[in-house]
Amino acid sequence: MRNLIPSYIRVPLVFFIIFGLVEYFVDSGEEPAFIKYPIVLLFLLLVLLVLIAIEAIIGALENVMFQSLTEEGKARYMASKNKVPQFNWIKNLYKKLVGTKPIEEEHELILDHNYDGIKELDNSLPPWWLYSFYASIVFAAVYLINFHIFGNNSQYDELAEEYKKAEISIAEYKKNAKDLVDMNTVTLLTDAADLNSGKAIFMQNCIPCHMADGGGGIGPNLTDNHWILGGGIKNVFHTITEGGRDGKGMIAWKQNFKPSEIQQVASYVLSLQGTTPANPKAPQGDIIWPEENAQPTAEATTDSTTVVVDSIAPAPTN
Repeated sequence: MRNLIPSYIRVPLVFFIIFGLVEYFVDSGEEPAFIKYPIVLLFLLLVLLVLIAIEAIIGALENVMFQSLTEEGKARYMASKNKVPQFNWIKNLYKKLVGTKPIEEEHELILDHNYDGIKELDNSLPPWWLYSFYASIVFAAVYLINFHIFGNNSQYDELAEEYKKAEISIAEYKKNAKDLVDMNTVTLLTDAADLNSGKAIFMQNCIPCHMADGGGGIGPNLTDNHWILGGGIKNVFHTITEGGRDGKGMIAWKQNFKPSEIQQVASYVLSLQGTTPANPKAPQGDIIWPEENAQPTAEATTDSTTVVVDSIAPAPTN
């Protein structure tokens, strides 16, 4: 079998089989394995060198063995080595596809042109070329009817389908990528686990200014409905992220915490609304009633300005 396939075909064939197996079994995502993992490329190069070395060693051994044979043995060996099967059907198919006449019949195709002994043959186009041309005409007709007349599987349909897949992928990604939240997309968290995480961060970083119960100290009271820079989850998230008023407000915490953690803290702060702290600080700022909360009572509006907010908009200060 080895004598039937020359080495310049054997080596690439075996190499590409191994290459295909590596690509199949190594999980590299969208990228080829040899690009994502350089060690795979090194492995393939070593495989190629080994294959070439094997062919060289076998060839050298055959040459040594051949030299040790008798003349009769050398003759038998050469006869067996040169005994190659004749694939007549391939040769016949090749002749039909090429469509050239044997050299003995070329005199029938010679034209009268003669340029310094160079003669011209009147050969027809090869059948393979003609068949390919006819097939392209049929393909173009089917393509025209299917896509441009009936409108099946148009590029617009493919684009719409790709958009749907992309939207689904983005939605799935956002579910697991909580830190993509910002002041425009933040929502109030009500899950106990999130509120407990927010409370833990609050207790470690916020009680020096706001007290453990949120009653306020250096910073304002977080349990009443008065807000200096706006109430609601968006405004509170924005205030914690970017900080308070210049020169006399809270620092910006965006360098210390992830957006998801700030969302948890903001949600916990809002959960303190309506609680009764031990030493509540006097109200500061305006009464801010987020749109989703109940409207203020008439008594609450007698001493302060009442503002209803549903977006990021700092309330005016007194």
